[in-house]
Amino acid sequence: MTLIDSRPGIKAVYDELSSRSGVPIDSDLVVSRLGPPVEAELRHWFPEAQVVAMADLYRALYADLAVERVTALAGARAAFDAVRARGGRVAVITAKNAPDARRHLEHLGLEADEVRGRAWREGKADALRELGAIAYVGDHVHDMEAARLADVPGVGVITGPCSREELEAAGAALVIATLAELPEHLDTVWRATGVA
Repeated sequence: MTLIDSRPGIKAVYDELSSRSGVPIDSDLVVSRLGPPVEAELRHWFPEAQVVAMADLYRALYADLAVERVTALAGARAAFDAVRARGGRVAVITAKNAPDARRHLEHLGLEADEVRGRAWREGKADALRELGAIAYVGDHVHDMEAARLADVPGVGVITGPCSREELEAAGAALVIATLAELPEHLDTVWRATGVA
């Protein structure tokens, strides 16, 4: 929920998983707590022995059921443009499977310079370091943790499951309501990194 509203697509996939498996899944609850890898969510509904198989099925269903249902969040395109106008590169680092993340970006006409998938917490921090990132924008407390671990400023966006207070407590250097606010704050973020 940082760049795209993936809730309708994810809800459709979980509804299909429920239908195929016969296991009741509250897909509204699922989409209220997006962020962690799909395996973490599946553990709420399936025994551990079934999680890998259900994750594989989820990913197999995702492209056909979810991609067309997503929309870009307000300011996503402008945020990409603002980063590039300052000579920066845009990297998408997500817990989502990288091929699915690329499908979303392509569907929405958003071009990232780099896409890293199936990354979470320390995995996101590793990707930030490998890419030489100077800041990280995310909607989850664990995104702020990843930024802290990578020693870059974390910019929290409250379009996801975490509140302003939660993001600030997790170490966000800046918290904004939507990506539409990012361009006006980018120079401050750039200066904080010592790059500008």
